[in-house]
Parts: sequence; structure tokens; C-alpha cells
Amino acid sequence: MNLLVVGASGFLGGEVCRQAVAAGHEVTGTYHSAAVAAPGVAPRRLDVTDRAAVRALLTEVRPDAVVATPYRYDDWRVTADGAAHIACAAAEVGARLVHLSSDALHAGRPTPYLDDDVPTPLHPYGAAKAAAETAVRAVDPGAVLVRTSLIVGEGSKQIQLCRDALAGRAVLFTDEARCPVHVTDLAAAVLELVPTDLAGPLNVAGPEAVSRAEMGLLVARHDGLDPAGLKTATIAEAGLHRPAEVRLDSSRAAGLLRTRLRGITEVLA
Repeated sequence: MNLLVVGASGFLGGEVCRQAVAAGHEVTGTYHSAAVAAPGVAPRRLDVTDRAAVRALLTEVRPDAVVATPYRYDDWRVTADGAAHIACAAAEVGARLVHLSSDALHAGRPTPYLDDDVPTPLHPYGAAKAAAETAVRAVDPGAVLVRTSLIVGEGSKQIQLCRDALAGRAVLFTDEARCPVHVTDLAAAVLELVPTDLAGPLNVAGPEAVSRAEMGLLVARHDGLDPAGLKTATIAEAGLHRPAEVRLDSSRAAGLLRTRLRGITEVLA
């Protein structure tokens, strides 16, 4: 398979590249500022906000499938417009599209979110991810939209945030629940979805919901650190307007995929 990974220099994109190369696929990986380091990946610089450049690259590479992972937290053009440009170009060359979305497009509630629950974003990043999904579905109804949660693993921003909070350099919220997923599990699931005809949104996250503060305690135990220094607060105490409880029900994905999505307690055992 000829695979194009857009955002290959990112945490998830890099893992998708590594697993795809190991499986014997021909892989091209794009980067914006940091070159792709994964062996066996053909690196190509790409600005996803440049629609003509996206189209030119896909026309040249002619991939069988595209895994689209690019985002920038505070940049609508990258997160929303970039996703639309990739979807248009993928459709033009007839490539299968797996688009990475996020639980950030939900506002939060006590009950878990199902795959097809309508986005209710609270902040600009969530709105950008919701707009990206809308664009992708309009351009390519056959694309699969992988809604995931906090991506963990050695080298992840989420684990580093926990370590910073344990050192008193950051704060973890006691009332912000998510369903963390290990980067290797998520990458394997993404690649497993490529040859399928599954379309629309699919929750692919860990089966276990924990607060960020609880995850900090798990990291402390895993690293052998003293949890007494963990700095915590509530979202309200911090004066922020952000989703609190966002639990993704990934039972459908668990039933469809061979890849086992591990819970955070097992990951950090």
C-alpha cells in the first residue's frame, strides 16, 4: 500500500509511520517545520493551509490512503481549513481517508458520548475540530473520522504535563475526565481502519475514564515519584471555560477492531 501520513512529525503521525513501514507499506510523511525522522519514510514538507500545495503533493504521490493527523491548537486554518484541503485532494485522487478528530468537540456531560453524537464545542479548538469533521464529511462521505482522547505514551505531552504537575510546575484538574489511549494502540487501530469501508465518526479511545489528577497519580506510581507534590485544582477554581467530563464510548470500535485498546491503569502499570 502506498500511504501518505499528513502530520508525520507529530506524536501520533510518527507512530503511524513506524508501524506502517514495519508492515511493509510504502510511506510518505509530511512535516511543516520538523523533518520526519522515522526510518523508511519519504519526508515531504507541506503547509496544509496552502490548498494548491496539498493538491500538488497528493497528485504527485498518488497514495492509496491518507492518514490525516495535522492540527495546531490555536490555529483554525491548520485544524479546520487544512483538514478540508486534505479531504478535497484525497477525493480527487481516489484515496481512502482516515481523518483524526478529537473529544475536544464535545462540551462535556455525565454520560458517555457515542460515536455519532453531534459536536457541541465550548472553545475555539473544539469548534475547529467540529468544522474539520463537517468539511471532511461533506467532501468525502466515505471517510472515517476517528474521534480520540488524550494520547499517552513515553514522549507524550500528556505524560509530561503530569510530571510537571508532580514537580509543582503545572496544575492537573480533578474534575476533567477523559479516556486516555496509548499511542501504539491508536496508531494500530488507525492502520487497521485503512482497508475497511467504515465511514463516519468512530470513537477510538481507552476504555477507562480518569481525571487528569488521577492520571497524575498513576504517572507518579509508574515513575516511582512522590505524589504528595501533585498540584491540582478544579476548572472553576482556575477560572477556565473548558469541557469537564468527556467520556468516549469506544465499545463499537472495540468490537470491530483486532487492536486492543488498553486502559490507562494497564498502560501505566
